[in-house]
Amino acid sequence: MTQASYLYLHGFASSPASRKAGYFVERCAERGITLRVPDLNVPSFENLTLSAMIERAVAEVNACPPGPVHVIGSSMGGLVAIHLADRNPGLPISSLLLFAPAMDFYDNRSQQFGGEGLRRWKETGKQAFAHHSTGSTHEVHYGLVEDILQYNTYTTNVILPTLIFHGFQDEAVDYRQSVRYALPRPLVTLRLLQADHELLAPLPRIWQEVVSFWGI
Repeated sequence: MTQASYLYLHGFASSPASRKAGYFVERCAERGITLRVPDLNVPSFENLTLSAMIERAVAEVNACPPGPVHVIGSSMGGLVAIHLADRNPGLPISSLLLFAPAMDFYDNRSQQFGGEGLRRWKETGKQAFAHHSTGSTHEVHYGLVEDILQYNTYTTNVILPTLIFHGFQDEAVDYRQSVRYALPRPLVTLRLLQADHELLAPLPRIWQEVVSFWGI
């Protein structure tokens, strides 16, 4: 009998050391599960692209032992997870677990910076972002936006059991993005919570449903 593998994809300006990743590493370890958490700041945070993040995720799935792979995606990691599954149907991915998935990165940045801010980012070629794991500010190239505009999450065809958790009080990613994604997809279960983007407060409740979702 083959054993399942578990992969956690962190979000934008985050790292494998994020609090949510740490929580799931600990909970999985309590059940004898090793949760793989790769660094998705590739090729670097300053030169990040969604395409490179997906490539790294493909490599991580291929590095897993033979058997099904359950993929977790947090925020932008959720965006990676969806396109990972959509563009690589031959990979042994058996389910997606998404936390406040950033379905529309461009719209999120539009809400953050406004149209003028996005124009400045395009003109200067770089935009300053604070990296949550280092606490320092980095200038990210506009190539990230140009690359992401090649991807449309709402037209993807992922036929996998998918469980999404999203907070009504999320100020970084509008929960309605998850609603729009889930509505036409019968295999997607959406849980809307009284929570912010990090979803830290309801993690114990979330974990109980994840245990059932994974059947562990």
